[in-house]
Amino acid sequence: MEHIRQERGRVNQKRRTRAAIVAAAAELLRQGKSPTVAEVADAAAVSRATAYRYFPTQAYLLSEAAVEGVREEVDRVLQSLNLDSHAPEARLDAIVCTLQERTAAQEPGFRALLRLSLEQPFGKEAGQEIGDPVRRGARRVDWIERALASVWSDLDEPTRDHLVGALSLCMGIEALVVLRDVCAFSPEQAVETSRWAARALLRTALDEASASRPWNDS
Repeated sequence: MEHIRQERGRVNQKRRTRAAIVAAAAELLRQGKSPTVAEVADAAAVSRATAYRYFPTQAYLLSEAAVEGVREEVDRVLQSLNLDSHAPEARLDAIVCTLQERTAAQEPGFRALLRLSLEQPFGKEAGQEIGDPVRRGARRVDWIERALASVWSDLDEPTRDHLVGALSLCMGIEALVVLRDVCAFSPEQAVETSRWAARALLRTALDEASASRPWNDS
């Protein structure tokens, strides 16, 4: 039992250390700087060796910091939209707009993060160490489910799964890469197209759910 507590303590400490490094990098980015791993370590009050163990390259560290800033902003936007007084489409649109605008504004950093993610062997996350690069993007699923909580019960499970998957394709750097590189859209066009697609997908899912309900004229 003592061994388990000690192990949990070490894991929690690693998480706190990593979070402190990312927070320090995010703050330096907000100040308009492009800090090195060593500079971030100094700002986070951790050893440079520790910082490099978690983030072996500047690109990876700054990409993670950029992602953290976006997470915080999208969470704030979602929390500001009341579940009862804001329509699900408005909540979803606010999330997609915020996420894609911030992603477009920091496109080089997010492209670097995408490249690093793709370079990791598939399935590596299952046995991952705390300091290793992680696959990112799962947060968007939580945002989608929270945004659509008021209509979630109107959809059957297969439809919910399809909708989450389809909406995830409209969000993040992956969507931006397709719209910018394949379609040659401007950042503004890419953001607006992501918003349009997300709204269309939600309306389609809700219309299909409504049409499939047994008619009740009571």
